Amino acid sequence: MSEAPTATTDAASSIQQAHQTIQLIRDQIGRSVVGQDEVVEQVLVALLAGGHILLEGVPGTGKTLLALALARTFGGRFTRVQFTPDLMPSDITGHSVYRPDTGKFLIRRGPAFTHLFLADEINRAPAKTQAALLEVMQEHQVSIEGESYALTGPFMAIATQNPLEHEGTYPLPEAQLDRFLIKVLVDYPPTVEEEVAIVARVTAGQTADRLDVASVEQIVTPEVIISLQQAASGLLVDERVMDYAVRVVRRTRTWTGLRLGTGPRGGIALVRTARAIALLAGRTFVVPDDIKRAALPVLRHRVQVAPELEMEGRGTDQVLHAVLEDVEAPRQ
Repeated sequence: MSEAPTATTDAASSIQQAHQTIQLIRDQIGRSVVGQDEVVEQVLVALLAGGHILLEGVPGTGKTLLALALARTFGGRFTRVQFTPDLMPSDITGHSVYRPDTGKFLIRRGPAFTHLFLADEINRAPAKTQAALLEVMQEHQVSIEGESYALTGPFMAIATQNPLEHEGTYPLPEAQLDRFLIKVLVDYPPTVEEEVAIVARVTAGQTADRLDVASVEQIVTPEVIISLQQAASGLLVDERVMDYAVRVVRRTRTWTGLRLGTGPRGGIALVRTARAIALLAGRTFVVPDDIKRAALPVLRHRVQVAPELEMEGRGTDQVLHAVLEDVEAPRQ
């Protein structure tokens, strides 16, 4: 009987230590990224949950800078690929090259062999190239000439797309959208003061528009990130909270304002994301409010609003808010 409290205390201490480490990572990112606190938090949530993130926002809001700063905090490899209509799958995965001097094929690994992969304007590449990234995201491996090569963890894909430009784009199919754990809407800096701070920081002593993360220090290793992911996956989820998450997902399938609800993967993503949110808060368990906070970024790209509501100007987030109000949450 005396061992149980000790085990609980040890678990709480471990989670608290993990929470402090995450706060240090967040503080380091804040040295370069200003005015996007909510986006920084969501990217950390995706990383802790071992998922991938789709960032939708206009150019110039610091999406690339954020990814680069995050990679620097744990000494991770970072690659950025600008997606274009002529981008080929091998431009992501790599290819084999014949060496006449040895008479053998040499495997040249592509930019997918990394820790943080930034797919800039992912919807500008054709479906075949998007599918190549899909395998990397889902399987954490790359296939070259029929051979599979495992990626070294942690691995996270961060994809961006511009919500305003549609000419020359290839909309992501539902199957690929479903592979992203969360979708985050990146807006302009919320206050004048934060935007002034951004302009002052970028222009100070610089003669070109380059990304400066020199002030960001490495404070952990990739192995520590993996241990943080394991800590998040082990957080307690009460049966009532699990039931609540599933009921929210199932309600999207019958809601009259949605022409397409989310499948079971949505419920899985909801719980995984809620666990990461709980770890960010320093808790050893998930509460209903974690499910509510996770609902919009997890579900907004997995549902489709009915045409009549679109004509009325009601967006996905508005409809999801109505769904959350309709589904009763368990009392704590």
